[in-house]
Amino acid sequence: MAEAGRSPSGPVTASDVEHAVRLALTALRGVDGGDWGARAGSLEWDCWETVEHLADDLFSYAVQLGPAQPPSQGEVPLEWRRKRPGGPANAFFADRGAGPAGLLLVLEAAGALLTAIVRTTPPTVRAHHVFGAADPEGFAAMGVVETLVHTHDVTAGLGVDFTPPADLCDRVLARLFPDAPADTDRWTTLLWATGRAELPGRPRRTEWRWYGTPRR
Repeated sequence: MAEAGRSPSGPVTASDVEHAVRLALTALRGVDGGDWGARAGSLEWDCWETVEHLADDLFSYAVQLGPAQPPSQGEVPLEWRRKRPGGPANAFFADRGAGPAGLLLVLEAAGALLTAIVRTTPPTVRAHHVFGAADPEGFAAMGVVETLVHTHDVTAGLGVDFTPPADLCDRVLARLFPDAPADTDRWTTLLWATGRAELPGRPRRTEWRWYGTPRR
């Protein structure tokens, strides 16, 4: 059942993950001579680290859903480490010697892994996430959110524009952020929901989370 004030927006699918990653790649591959060591928007990470973290997110979500019996009480035990104090903790890294083109190839590959896993995993499957045990749709929505908001962070650092489609934003808002207003600009609302923007009458969040557990 749709929430009051929100029209049904449809499920988040593997195709949405694929689309979000393609949007990110198009935006980032269009950067000519950008400084990938620049700070990524409001984050404490640079642009390279943020794309690497995004690829790690997508890879990790695919790994979490991958086992025949996904873990319900914790994460698949990958080794996580930081390359520097304050940097992102990843299990998945890109070879800096391959340059930005190589980094984006890593992102594309990680996105393809999550797309394939979501597409082939039965909807009844649940896997652990710190914000609630999620089904494949939930992990797809998380992957889309990570992709859109971190591409926003990186494009802000590189000085290029990025605005994803409203319908894509609406689907992930409906799936993961039940407290988000339904009558505001969808992209700005997703940025608000993830602590990156203000909305009229709603200050920028200093803490935020999503809700991955299916509500039906």
